[in-house]
Amino acid sequence: MRVLVVGGGGREHALCWAIAASPLCDKLYCAPGNPGIAESAECVAISADDLAGIVNFAVSNKIDFVVVGPEGPLVAGLVDRLAAAGIKAFGPSASAARIEGSKGFMKDLLTKNNIPTAWYGRFTDVKAAKTYVRQKGAPIVVKADGLAAGKGVVLCKTVLEAEAAIDSMMTAKAFGSAGQEIVVEEFLEGEEVSYFALVDGTSVLAFGTAQDHKAVGDGDTGPNTGGMGAYSPAPIVDTALDERIMGEIIHPTVRSMTAARAPFKGVLFAGLMVCKDGPKVIEFNARFGDPECQALMLRLKSDLLPALIATADEQLANFNVRWKDETSIVVVMAAKGYPGAYQKGTVIGGLDAAAKIDGAKVFHAGTKAEVKNGETVITAYGGRVLGVAATAKTVHAAQSIAYQAVDKIIWPEGFCRRDIGWRAVAREKSNG
Repeated sequence: MRVLVVGGGGREHALCWAIAASPLCDKLYCAPGNPGIAESAECVAISADDLAGIVNFAVSNKIDFVVVGPEGPLVAGLVDRLAAAGIKAFGPSASAARIEGSKGFMKDLLTKNNIPTAWYGRFTDVKAAKTYVRQKGAPIVVKADGLAAGKGVVLCKTVLEAEAAIDSMMTAKAFGSAGQEIVVEEFLEGEEVSYFALVDGTSVLAFGTAQDHKAVGDGDTGPNTGGMGAYSPAPIVDTALDERIMGEIIHPTVRSMTAARAPFKGVLFAGLMVCKDGPKVIEFNARFGDPECQALMLRLKSDLLPALIATADEQLANFNVRWKDETSIVVVMAAKGYPGAYQKGTVIGGLDAAAKIDGAKVFHAGTKAEVKNGETVITAYGGRVLGVAATAKTVHAAQSIAYQAVDKIIWPEGFCRRDIGWRAVAREKSNG
């Protein structure tokens, strides 16, 4: 079959890498793709946000199946447009993608259906938001309601920090229209987990766990980012916790979306905090996480494409997947200055040497191929630029391989955290 993947980041590189290995896939395209993706798929110069362009390409090139990677086109209704054109796609409708596109919608849905989450307030007025913060005290969390590329969440240690975050989002419009409405909510204490499930509207298939590292600096310091690294599986999720997550959060959420006339089909990504009294929802996403997707694809033993098709075809009830008995880890290399302003167009070397490290895999995210001085080179054009990944029997071993590969990459204008996987490594050491 002819498959089109939409997007051009590290997540889409991992999806293309996995889909290209499927015997079901005769031809693979990616829009817009990147130099890493070009090794697995034919890249087409159509932006992920160009919904009309993607639909026209899918129709004219007789695409059988579209896999939508990023949240933007999902929230904008790409899957709906493809369906109207007779093209099958993996991903939720625009109405279902609201579970990520509006944090207020998500919080209201959870509260109405008694699904565990933090207390919260929704605000479109600066004064009212600040009054709420003063009433509740700190620490407290301020979130832009709409999509903000994973950066619209501010963890505030003091009331003054929270008021500054409110001003930044609502008055200075740091996140544009995404901050016209904000959510102010309880600061939850515990350990974060990323939990993934394929959902076909009714049936649910657990699809792995991971732990992300949101903060930009070692020791979880500095501002939040789109993700500086991840590992899978998350060791905190044992059988008992897995059953609680499915029973108390995932299944009730799927039923609630159907009751809200927005049945969810695609991958439901729950960002959870495991608190003393159990798991609580921090956020829901309507797509695979980035960089968690890279970690999941490295561990997936089954063919990915049939699982995605079964989800779109509402055939998950009797479907299952297998996983490798290995741990995977992804270290994100970002441009210096990220998540703030950063330089574009810097040259990256050593990628071939990094890829030759046994057990390592380099996923491209914000890269371009350019000709400089008559030679084709890879340059950095995003904030998060590479995902340097590895698999091994233990997190510590995978971590060691990943950083060996990182150290082969020649990119003075880039940086990475040097402690990705630290919680799991500490667990392994304490368990002997």
